[in-house]
Amino acid sequence: MKKLKSIPVSKVARASKLATTGMKIGGNYLKHYSKKAFVKGYDEKDLERDNAEDVYNCLSELKGSALKVAQMLSMDRNVMPESYTDKFAMAQYQAPPISSPLVRKLVKRHLGDAPENIFESFTQDAVRAASIGQVHKATYNGRDVAVKIQYPGVAESISSDLKMVRPFALKLLNLKDGEVKTYFQEIEKKMIEETDYVNEMEQGVAVSISCSDVKGVRFPEYIQKLCNDRIICMEWLKGKQIDEFFTDKIDQETRNKIGQSLWDFYYHQMHINKFIHADPHPGNFLVDDDLILNVIDFGCMKKIPKDFYRNYFATADKSLFDDEKLFRKNLSALEILREDDDKETRKFFSKSFNQLMRLAMAPFHVETFDFANEKFFIDLYETGEKISKQQKKLGYSHSRGSRHFIYTNRTYYGLYNILHLLKAKVKTGPLDPKALK
Repeated sequence: MKKLKSIPVSKVARASKLATTGMKIGGNYLKHYSKKAFVKGYDEKDLERDNAEDVYNCLSELKGSALKVAQMLSMDRNVMPESYTDKFAMAQYQAPPISSPLVRKLVKRHLGDAPENIFESFTQDAVRAASIGQVHKATYNGRDVAVKIQYPGVAESISSDLKMVRPFALKLLNLKDGEVKTYFQEIEKKMIEETDYVNEMEQGVAVSISCSDVKGVRFPEYIQKLCNDRIICMEWLKGKQIDEFFTDKIDQETRNKIGQSLWDFYYHQMHINKFIHADPHPGNFLVDDDLILNVIDFGCMKKIPKDFYRNYFATADKSLFDDEKLFRKNLSALEILREDDDKETRKFFSKSFNQLMRLAMAPFHVETFDFANEKFFIDLYETGEKISKQQKKLGYSHSRGSRHFIYTNRTYYGLYNILHLLKAKVKTGPLDPKALK
């Protein structure tokens, strides 16, 4: 993968990069119409793939919130073309790294000396590169450590980047600008938090203490004297990324054990702490030789307000779906139904979300849930896709629901998909009614 020698930092440079990409996309359309007219059997999806490639390459060079938005968009396959979601998913942990000279310069700037003078060893190449920073393996006082370095200009460009990316996201999701103001404010707030590495370290310490009783899960210790707002140094946890660890050779008992640890970790965070690790993708979890689940990133955490929590999990009691009056009251509390909705609109969203939420909450309705069940995921995807298409056809906006849905849904979407990847059978419910009081 090509290394980046520099990252556009100024507003002008970053805007120019997006403008250049816009010109490339314009060229793709010209090629598209030419091929459509003259090439027999031309696949129109080639246009989507070309555009997705150009947009992803641009965002990869910009790093930061621009690339983070792509990562978030990739998680919802019901509202974006598949070419985009597949390409944007690479932003999770396969982004192009920055070069060794730039890394050395950043370490010297933020830790006061060159890496070779601080660490006994320090890998020139990144072991992992993502949207906000990249990780190098090093040795400090005879101990293996992970050094996460934030890309230059990321924190300072969040607000301006989101303003630049916003028109693109609106067009791609078929939304109006006024409808998404609250959601973009939530995203901006979270992204600013993610660039504060001192905050990330403190969140990691807090989670390790609050979840210390969760079996089968381990958290890193931090070398606090080598942590600041732009660099984190922490214990190097051994193991393979959860998607690399699980192959066809792994037995079902092991799958269930790791899956249960992951589920219990999220159960404790959500239902006891009301403070969740809101970035559950395979790159943030390592499985070691002792089958312990190591959690390695705490930049994106979400505090769950009590009222939202109670309303979100109200349908853990599935009898609510059969009480239309109470169910609609629940949808209103979640801001899915609005006071100015007419009768037909309320009927459409009540029926649609009854179907979708019955599926999404299914793991909480039984004692044990088999996440290897392909039908569950196919039904969930197809139902969401069908509703999305109907919304678009009827002219209804996608921007419904509380702003707290953004990171809560992202969390459970990611959790379900990892458990599906594991093909794990997990003890999931039913949810204790006391938790909702």
